[in-house]
Amino acid sequence: MAAHFALFTISITLLIVVAVAEIRSTQIRSDSRSTIPFDEFGYTHIGRLNLTVTDISFSAQKTPLSQLGFFLCTLDAWVHVLEQLQEGEIHCPLESNLIKKVFTFDQLQPSSREFSTSFIVSDANQFTLAFANCMPNLEVTMNVHSVMYNFNPKTGELDFLSTGKTALPVIYLLLFIVYVLLGGVWIYTLYRKRLTVYKVHFFMLAVLILKALDLLCEDEDKSYIKRTGTAHGWDVLFYIFSFLKGITLFTLIVLIGTGWSFVKPYLQDKEKKVLMIVIPLQVVANVAQVMIDETGPFGESSYTWKQVFLLVDIVCCCAVLFPIMWSIKNLREVAKTDGKAAVNLMKLTLFRQYYIIVVCYIYFTRVVVYGLETITSYRYQWTSVVAAELATLAFYVFTGYNFRPKVHNPYFAIDDEEEEAASEALKLEDEFEL
Repeated sequence: MAAHFALFTISITLLIVVAVAEIRSTQIRSDSRSTIPFDEFGYTHIGRLNLTVTDISFSAQKTPLSQLGFFLCTLDAWVHVLEQLQEGEIHCPLESNLIKKVFTFDQLQPSSREFSTSFIVSDANQFTLAFANCMPNLEVTMNVHSVMYNFNPKTGELDFLSTGKTALPVIYLLLFIVYVLLGGVWIYTLYRKRLTVYKVHFFMLAVLILKALDLLCEDEDKSYIKRTGTAHGWDVLFYIFSFLKGITLFTLIVLIGTGWSFVKPYLQDKEKKVLMIVIPLQVVANVAQVMIDETGPFGESSYTWKQVFLLVDIVCCCAVLFPIMWSIKNLREVAKTDGKAAVNLMKLTLFRQYYIIVVCYIYFTRVVVYGLETITSYRYQWTSVVAAELATLAFYVFTGYNFRPKVHNPYFAIDDEEEEAASEALKLEDEFEL
Protein backbone atom coordinates (compact mmCIF):
# COMPACT_ATOMS: atom_id res chain seq x y z
CA MET A 1 0.00 0.00 0.00
CA ALA A 2 2.82 2.38 0.83
CA ALA A 3 4.41 1.77 -2.55
CA HIS A 4 1.10 2.35 -4.30
CA PHE A 5 0.59 5.58 -2.38
CA ALA A 6 4.03 6.80 -3.40
CA LEU A 7 3.28 5.99 -7.02
CA PHE A 8 -0.05 7.78 -6.80
CA THR A 9 1.68 10.84 -5.34
CA ILE A 10 4.06 10.89 -8.27
CA SER A 11 1.16 10.69 -10.72
CA ILE A 12 -0.47 13.74 -9.12
CA THR A 13 2.84 15.57 -9.33
CA LEU A 14 3.01 14.80 -13.05
CA LEU A 15 -0.29 16.63 -13.51
CA ILE A 16 0.92 19.96 -12.14
CA VAL A 17 4.51 20.33 -13.27
CA VAL A 18 5.76 22.18 -16.31
CA ALA A 19 8.19 20.44 -18.65
CA VAL A 20 11.80 21.59 -18.41
CA ALA A 21 14.25 20.67 -21.11
CA GLU A 22 18.00 20.81 -20.61
CA ILE A 23 20.93 18.63 -19.64
CA ARG A 24 20.38 17.70 -16.01
CA SER A 25 22.60 16.14 -13.34
CA THR A 26 21.02 14.78 -10.16
CA GLN A 27 22.53 13.26 -7.04
CA ILE A 28 20.54 10.54 -5.27
CA ARG A 29 21.66 9.80 -1.72
CA SER A 30 20.30 6.87 0.33
CA ASP A 31 16.87 7.18 -1.28
CA SER A 32 14.31 4.44 -0.69
CA ARG A 33 11.42 5.91 -2.71
CA SER A 34 9.69 3.35 -4.92
CA THR A 35 9.63 5.77 -7.85
CA ILE A 36 12.03 8.68 -8.41
CA PRO A 37 11.12 11.02 -11.31
CA PHE A 38 13.94 13.01 -12.89
CA ASP A 39 12.86 15.06 -15.88
CA GLU A 40 10.13 15.53 -18.44
CA PHE A 41 10.50 16.14 -22.17
CA GLY A 42 8.27 16.50 -25.22
CA TYR A 43 9.65 14.32 -28.02
CA THR A 44 9.06 14.41 -31.75
CA HIS A 45 9.22 11.24 -33.85
CA ILE A 46 13.03 11.41 -33.82
CA GLY A 47 14.27 11.84 -30.26
CA ARG A 48 16.94 10.41 -28.02
CA LEU A 49 17.78 9.99 -24.35
CA ASN A 50 21.42 9.67 -23.27
CA LEU A 51 21.69 8.41 -19.71
CA THR A 52 24.84 8.10 -17.62
CA VAL A 53 24.73 6.79 -14.05
CA THR A 54 27.81 6.60 -11.80
CA ASP A 55 28.74 5.71 -8.20
CA ILE A 56 25.89 3.21 -7.82
CA SER A 57 25.53 1.62 -4.39
CA PHE A 58 22.81 -0.09 -2.35
CA SER A 59 22.10 -0.44 1.36
CA ALA A 60 21.85 -4.25 0.97
CA GLN A 61 24.50 -6.48 -0.57
CA LYS A 62 22.24 -9.12 -2.17
CA THR A 63 19.74 -7.26 -4.31
CA PRO A 64 17.60 -8.55 -7.22
CA LEU A 65 18.89 -6.08 -9.79
CA SER A 66 16.04 -6.79 -12.21
CA GLN A 67 13.75 -4.94 -9.79
CA LEU A 68 15.71 -1.73 -10.24
CA GLY A 69 15.89 0.37 -13.38
CA PHE A 70 15.07 3.45 -15.42
CA PHE A 71 12.07 3.86 -17.68
CA LEU A 72 10.16 6.40 -19.77
CA CYS A 73 6.43 6.83 -19.35
CA THR A 74 3.67 9.18 -20.51
CA LEU A 75 1.07 10.56 -18.13
CA ASP A 76 -1.76 8.57 -19.71
CA ALA A 77 0.24 5.35 -19.58
CA TRP A 78 1.19 6.01 -15.96
CA VAL A 79 -2.48 6.10 -14.94
CA HIS A 80 -2.93 2.62 -16.42
CA VAL A 81 0.27 1.39 -14.74
CA LEU A 82 -1.23 2.47 -11.39
CA GLU A 83 -4.37 0.48 -12.21
CA GLN A 84 -2.26 -2.59 -13.01
CA LEU A 85 -0.47 -2.24 -9.66
CA GLN A 86 -3.70 -1.80 -7.72
CA GLU A 87 -5.33 -4.81 -9.40
CA GLY A 88 -2.27 -6.98 -8.76
CA GLU A 89 -1.53 -7.61 -12.43
CA ILE A 90 2.05 -6.46 -11.86
CA HIS A 91 4.19 -5.84 -8.78
CA CYS A 92 6.65 -3.39 -10.29
CA PRO A 93 6.33 -0.67 -12.94
CA LEU A 94 9.19 -2.31 -14.83
CA GLU A 95 6.93 -5.34 -15.46
CA SER A 96 4.35 -3.25 -17.33
CA ASN A 97 4.16 -3.30 -21.12
CA LEU A 98 2.97 0.32 -21.07
CA ILE A 99 6.34 1.81 -20.18
CA LYS A 100 9.57 2.04 -22.17
CA LYS A 101 12.44 0.33 -20.35
CA VAL A 102 15.62 2.34 -20.69
CA PHE A 103 17.94 0.28 -18.50
CA THR A 104 17.55 -2.31 -15.72
CA PHE A 105 20.35 -2.93 -13.28
CA ASP A 106 20.63 -6.64 -14.12
CA GLN A 107 22.32 -5.41 -17.31
CA LEU A 108 25.22 -4.02 -15.24
CA GLN A 109 28.60 -5.62 -15.75
CA PRO A 110 29.75 -7.71 -12.78
CA SER A 111 31.12 -5.50 -9.98
CA SER A 112 30.46 -2.41 -12.12
CA ARG A 113 29.13 0.71 -10.39
CA GLU A 114 28.29 2.75 -13.47
CA PHE A 115 26.81 2.57 -16.94
CA SER A 116 25.96 4.68 -19.98
CA THR A 117 23.19 4.01 -22.44
CA SER A 118 21.43 5.72 -25.33
CA PHE A 119 17.73 5.20 -25.97
CA ILE A 120 15.93 6.17 -29.19
CA VAL A 121 12.40 7.55 -28.83
CA SER A 122 10.30 7.22 -31.99
CA ASP A 123 6.90 8.04 -30.47
CA ALA A 124 5.89 11.71 -30.49
CA ASN A 125 4.71 12.36 -26.94
CA GLN A 126 5.71 13.85 -23.62
CA PHE A 127 7.70 11.36 -21.56
CA THR A 128 8.92 11.40 -17.98
CA LEU A 129 12.22 9.77 -17.09
CA ALA A 130 11.89 7.89 -13.80
CA PHE A 131 13.70 5.31 -11.69
CA ALA A 132 11.82 2.33 -10.24
CA ASN A 133 12.93 0.72 -6.98
CA CYS A 134 10.68 -2.27 -6.36
CA MET A 135 12.59 -3.50 -3.31
CA PRO A 136 10.96 -2.22 -0.10
CA ASN A 137 13.30 -0.30 2.24
CA LEU A 138 16.23 -0.62 -0.15
CA GLU A 139 18.23 2.62 -0.18
CA VAL A 140 19.89 3.60 -3.46
CA THR A 141 22.76 6.03 -3.99
CA MET A 142 23.87 7.19 -7.45
CA ASN A 143 24.70 10.17 -9.67
CA VAL A 144 22.38 10.53 -12.66
CA HIS A 145 23.21 12.56 -15.78
CA SER A 146 20.44 12.75 -18.38
CA VAL A 147 20.40 14.38 -21.80
CA MET A 148 17.13 14.61 -23.74
CA TYR A 149 16.87 16.05 -27.22
CA ASN A 150 15.11 15.89 -30.57
CA PHE A 151 16.78 15.54 -33.95
CA ASN A 152 15.83 17.65 -36.96
CA PRO A 153 16.50 15.53 -40.09
CA LYS A 154 16.19 18.55 -42.40
CA THR A 155 18.93 20.62 -40.77
CA GLY A 156 20.82 17.85 -39.00
CA GLU A 157 20.69 19.86 -35.77
CA LEU A 158 19.88 18.72 -32.24
CA ASP A 159 17.13 20.53 -30.32
CA PHE A 160 17.42 20.32 -26.53
CA LEU A 161 14.17 22.21 -25.92
CA SER A 162 10.97 20.26 -25.48
CA THR A 163 8.89 20.29 -28.66
CA GLY A 164 6.34 22.62 -27.05
CA LYS A 165 9.03 25.12 -26.06
CA THR A 166 11.20 25.14 -29.18
CA ALA A 167 9.57 28.36 -30.49
CA LEU A 168 10.32 30.33 -27.31
CA PRO A 169 13.63 31.91 -28.44
CA VAL A 170 11.90 33.55 -31.42
CA ILE A 171 8.96 34.65 -29.25
CA TYR A 172 11.22 36.26 -26.66
CA LEU A 173 13.26 37.99 -29.36
CA LEU A 174 10.14 39.51 -30.95
CA LEU A 175 8.88 40.67 -27.55
CA PHE A 176 12.29 42.22 -26.83
CA ILE A 177 12.05 44.22 -30.08
CA VAL A 178 8.52 45.37 -29.13
CA TYR A 179 9.69 46.62 -25.73
CA VAL A 180 12.68 48.41 -27.30
CA LEU A 181 10.27 50.21 -29.62
CA LEU A 182 8.01 51.04 -26.66
CA GLY A 183 11.03 52.38 -24.79
CA GLY A 184 11.88 54.59 -27.76
CA VAL A 185 8.32 55.93 -27.92
CA TRP A 186 8.36 56.61 -24.17
CA ILE A 187 11.67 58.48 -24.34
CA TYR A 188 10.28 60.60 -27.21
CA THR A 189 7.15 61.30 -25.15
CA LEU A 190 9.21 62.36 -22.14
CA TYR A 191 11.26 64.70 -24.33
CA ARG A 192 8.22 66.31 -25.96
CA LYS A 193 6.36 66.76 -22.65
CA ARG A 194 9.47 67.44 -20.56
CA LEU A 195 7.79 70.38 -18.78
CA THR A 196 5.16 68.06 -17.29
CA VAL A 197 7.39 65.04 -16.58
CA TYR A 198 7.47 63.70 -13.02
CA LYS A 199 9.86 61.32 -11.29
CA VAL A 200 7.43 58.44 -11.68
CA HIS A 201 7.68 58.76 -15.48
CA PHE A 202 11.44 58.08 -15.34
CA PHE A 203 10.69 55.14 -13.06
CA MET A 204 8.35 53.81 -15.76
CA LEU A 205 11.20 54.05 -18.26
CA ALA A 206 13.43 52.05 -15.92
CA VAL A 207 10.76 49.33 -15.69
CA LEU A 208 10.55 49.19 -19.51
CA ILE A 209 14.34 48.90 -19.85
CA LEU A 210 14.57 46.13 -17.25
CA LYS A 211 11.71 44.23 -18.91
CA ALA A 212 13.47 44.45 -22.28
CA LEU A 213 16.77 43.24 -20.80
CA ASP A 214 14.92 40.44 -18.99
CA LEU A 215 13.45 39.27 -22.31
CA LEU A 216 16.81 39.52 -24.07
CA CYS A 217 18.48 37.34 -21.44
CA GLU A 218 15.58 34.89 -21.53
CA ASP A 219 15.94 34.71 -25.32
CA GLU A 220 19.67 33.98 -25.09
CA ASP A 221 19.08 31.51 -22.25
CA LYS A 222 16.56 29.50 -24.26
CA SER A 223 18.60 29.83 -27.48
CA TYR A 224 21.70 28.31 -25.87
CA ILE A 225 19.65 25.55 -24.23
CA LYS A 226 18.02 24.82 -27.59
CA ARG A 227 21.41 24.45 -29.32
CA THR A 228 23.65 23.01 -26.59
CA GLY A 229 21.46 21.90 -23.67
CA THR A 230 22.95 24.41 -21.21
CA ALA A 231 22.46 28.15 -20.71
CA HIS A 232 26.20 29.09 -20.67
CA GLY A 233 25.68 31.68 -17.92
CA TRP A 234 22.73 33.48 -19.49
CA ASP A 235 20.46 32.01 -16.83
CA VAL A 236 22.37 34.01 -14.19
CA LEU A 237 21.79 37.28 -16.08
CA PHE A 238 18.15 36.30 -16.59
CA TYR A 239 17.70 35.76 -12.85
CA ILE A 240 19.30 39.13 -12.09
CA PHE A 241 17.14 41.13 -14.50
CA SER A 242 14.03 39.12 -13.64
CA PHE A 243 14.66 39.98 -9.99
CA LEU A 244 15.09 43.69 -10.74
CA LYS A 245 12.10 43.74 -13.09
CA GLY A 246 9.85 42.09 -10.51
CA ILE A 247 10.81 44.51 -7.75
CA THR A 248 10.50 47.63 -9.92
CA LEU A 249 7.15 46.54 -11.43
CA PHE A 250 5.49 45.97 -8.05
CA THR A 251 7.07 49.19 -6.73
CA LEU A 252 5.73 51.10 -9.74
CA ILE A 253 2.20 49.76 -9.16
CA VAL A 254 2.41 50.92 -5.54
CA LEU A 255 3.78 54.36 -6.50
CA ILE A 256 1.13 54.93 -9.16
CA GLY A 257 -1.53 53.66 -6.78
CA THR A 258 -0.49 56.23 -4.19
CA GLY A 259 -0.38 59.04 -6.78
CA TRP A 260 3.26 59.69 -5.94
CA SER A 261 4.88 62.67 -7.72
CA PHE A 262 1.97 63.51 -10.05
CA VAL A 263 -0.75 63.83 -7.36
CA LYS A 264 1.36 64.33 -4.24
CA PRO A 265 5.14 64.70 -3.76
CA TYR A 266 5.51 62.32 -0.82
CA LEU A 267 4.49 58.92 0.51
CA GLN A 268 2.52 58.45 3.70
CA ASP A 269 3.80 56.10 6.40
CA LYS A 270 1.28 53.38 5.58
CA GLU A 271 2.29 53.56 1.90
CA LYS A 272 5.95 53.25 2.82
CA LYS A 273 5.08 50.18 4.91
CA VAL A 274 3.50 48.56 1.85
CA LEU A 275 6.77 49.05 -0.05
CA MET A 276 8.70 47.68 2.93
CA ILE A 277 6.54 44.55 2.71
CA VAL A 278 6.47 44.14 -1.08
CA ILE A 279 10.19 44.58 -1.81
CA PRO A 280 11.51 41.91 0.65
CA LEU A 281 8.76 39.53 -0.44
CA GLN A 282 9.82 39.98 -4.05
CA VAL A 283 13.36 39.03 -3.01
CA VAL A 284 11.98 35.82 -1.45
CA ALA A 285 9.83 35.14 -4.54
CA ASN A 286 12.82 35.44 -6.86
CA VAL A 287 14.94 33.17 -4.67
CA ALA A 288 12.12 30.61 -4.75
CA GLN A 289 11.91 30.89 -8.56
CA VAL A 290 15.65 30.28 -8.90
CA MET A 291 15.46 27.22 -6.64
CA ILE A 292 12.50 25.82 -8.63
CA ASP A 293 14.36 26.24 -11.92
CA GLU A 294 17.64 24.84 -10.68
CA THR A 295 16.28 21.81 -8.79
CA GLY A 296 14.01 20.86 -11.67
CA PRO A 297 10.32 19.96 -11.60
CA PHE A 298 10.91 16.79 -9.58
CA GLY A 299 13.57 18.00 -7.12
CA GLU A 300 13.04 16.98 -3.50
CA SER A 301 12.66 20.64 -2.42
CA SER A 302 10.86 21.76 -5.58
CA TYR A 303 7.36 21.34 -4.11
CA THR A 304 8.26 23.36 -1.00
CA TRP A 305 9.72 26.21 -3.04
CA LYS A 306 6.64 26.22 -5.28
CA GLN A 307 4.44 26.68 -2.21
CA VAL A 308 6.69 29.47 -0.93
CA PHE A 309 6.59 31.22 -4.32
CA LEU A 310 2.79 30.91 -4.57
CA LEU A 311 2.22 32.26 -1.05
CA VAL A 312 4.62 35.20 -1.46
CA ASP A 313 3.24 36.08 -4.89
CA ILE A 314 -0.34 36.15 -3.57
CA VAL A 315 0.65 38.39 -0.65
CA CYS A 316 2.47 40.80 -3.01
CA CYS A 317 -0.47 40.95 -5.40
CA CYS A 318 -2.88 41.71 -2.57
CA ALA A 319 -0.58 44.28 -0.96
CA VAL A 320 -0.25 46.44 -4.10
CA LEU A 321 -4.04 46.86 -4.27
CA PHE A 322 -4.27 48.69 -0.93
CA PRO A 323 -2.60 51.97 -2.06
CA ILE A 324 -4.99 52.20 -5.03
CA MET A 325 -7.99 51.75 -2.74
CA TRP A 326 -6.60 54.38 -0.34
CA SER A 327 -6.18 56.84 -3.22
CA ILE A 328 -9.76 56.26 -4.39
CA LYS A 329 -11.03 56.88 -0.86
CA ASN A 330 -8.94 60.05 -0.43
CA LEU A 331 -10.07 61.46 -3.78
CA ARG A 332 -13.71 60.95 -2.81
CA GLU A 333 -13.18 62.79 0.46
CA VAL A 334 -11.29 65.65 -1.21
CA ALA A 335 -13.97 65.97 -3.89
CA LYS A 336 -16.51 66.93 -1.22
CA THR A 337 -14.50 69.89 0.07
CA ASP A 338 -12.19 71.51 -2.49
CA GLY A 339 -14.80 72.59 -5.06
CA LYS A 340 -13.04 70.97 -8.02
CA ALA A 341 -15.55 68.26 -8.75
CA ALA A 342 -14.68 67.79 -12.42
CA VAL A 343 -10.95 67.39 -11.82
CA ASN A 344 -11.49 65.02 -8.92
CA LEU A 345 -14.03 62.98 -10.88
CA MET A 346 -11.49 62.54 -13.70
CA LYS A 347 -8.82 61.40 -11.26
CA LEU A 348 -11.28 59.17 -9.42
CA THR A 349 -12.36 57.50 -12.66
CA LEU A 350 -8.73 56.95 -13.69
CA PHE A 351 -7.78 55.32 -10.39
CA ARG A 352 -10.85 53.11 -10.48
CA GLN A 353 -9.93 51.96 -13.98
CA TYR A 354 -6.37 51.31 -12.85
CA TYR A 355 -7.61 49.26 -9.89
CA ILE A 356 -9.75 47.10 -12.21
CA ILE A 357 -6.87 46.66 -14.68
CA VAL A 358 -4.43 45.64 -11.92
CA VAL A 359 -6.92 43.07 -10.59
CA CYS A 360 -7.53 41.71 -14.11
CA TYR A 361 -3.78 41.57 -14.81
CA ILE A 362 -3.07 39.69 -11.58
CA TYR A 363 -5.96 37.27 -12.15
CA PHE A 364 -5.03 36.56 -15.76
CA THR A 365 -1.28 36.05 -15.24
CA ARG A 366 -1.71 33.98 -12.06
CA VAL A 367 -4.91 32.00 -12.63
CA VAL A 368 -5.81 31.95 -16.33
CA VAL A 369 -2.24 31.32 -17.50
CA TYR A 370 -1.83 28.49 -14.96
CA GLY A 371 -5.07 26.94 -16.24
CA LEU A 372 -3.79 27.27 -19.80
CA GLU A 373 -0.56 25.47 -18.85
CA THR A 374 -2.58 22.65 -17.32
CA ILE A 375 -4.99 21.98 -20.19
CA THR A 376 -2.75 22.75 -23.18
CA SER A 377 -1.14 19.89 -25.08
CA TYR A 378 2.62 19.52 -24.62
CA ARG A 379 3.05 20.57 -28.27
CA TYR A 380 1.61 24.03 -27.53
CA GLN A 381 3.19 24.90 -24.19
CA TRP A 382 4.48 28.12 -25.76
CA THR A 383 0.90 29.45 -25.87
CA SER A 384 0.80 30.02 -22.09
CA VAL A 385 4.03 32.04 -22.32
CA VAL A 386 2.59 34.14 -25.16
CA ALA A 387 -0.65 34.71 -23.23
CA ALA A 388 1.20 35.88 -20.11
CA GLU A 389 3.55 38.14 -22.07
CA LEU A 390 0.74 39.71 -24.11
CA ALA A 391 -1.20 40.41 -20.91
CA THR A 392 1.91 42.04 -19.43
CA LEU A 393 2.43 44.08 -22.59
CA ALA A 394 -1.21 45.26 -22.51
CA PHE A 395 -0.81 46.23 -18.85
CA TYR A 396 2.35 48.23 -19.61
CA VAL A 397 0.66 50.02 -22.53
CA PHE A 398 -2.44 50.86 -20.47
CA THR A 399 -0.35 52.19 -17.59
CA GLY A 400 1.90 54.25 -19.85
CA TYR A 401 -0.95 55.72 -21.88
CA ASN A 402 -3.16 56.69 -18.95
CA PHE A 403 -0.37 58.05 -16.76
CA ARG A 404 1.72 59.66 -19.49
CA PRO A 405 2.94 63.27 -19.06
CA LYS A 406 0.05 65.62 -19.77
CA VAL A 407 -0.33 69.38 -20.03
CA HIS A 408 -2.52 70.51 -17.17
CA ASN A 409 -4.67 72.87 -19.26
CA PRO A 410 -7.51 70.38 -19.73
CA TYR A 411 -7.94 70.22 -15.97
CA PHE A 412 -8.33 73.99 -15.67
CA ALA A 413 -10.21 74.68 -18.90
CA ILE A 414 -13.47 73.30 -17.57
CA ASP A 415 -16.69 75.22 -18.03
CA ASP A 416 -19.47 75.61 -15.47
CA GLU A 417 -21.70 72.99 -17.09
CA GLU A 418 -18.97 70.30 -16.86
CA GLU A 419 -18.27 71.26 -13.25
CA GLU A 420 -21.96 71.05 -12.38
CA ALA A 421 -22.35 67.70 -14.13
CA ALA A 422 -19.33 66.31 -12.26
CA SER A 423 -20.74 67.53 -8.94
CA GLU A 424 -24.02 65.79 -9.67
CA ALA A 425 -22.18 62.57 -10.56
CA LEU A 426 -20.29 62.62 -7.27
CA LYS A 427 -23.53 63.27 -5.36
CA LEU A 428 -25.22 60.35 -7.09
CA GLU A 429 -22.29 58.10 -6.10
CA ASP A 430 -22.66 59.20 -2.48
CA GLU A 431 -26.39 58.50 -2.53
CA PHE A 432 -25.80 55.11 -4.14
CA GLU A 433 -23.32 54.14 -1.41
CA LEU A 434 -25.79 55.22 1.27
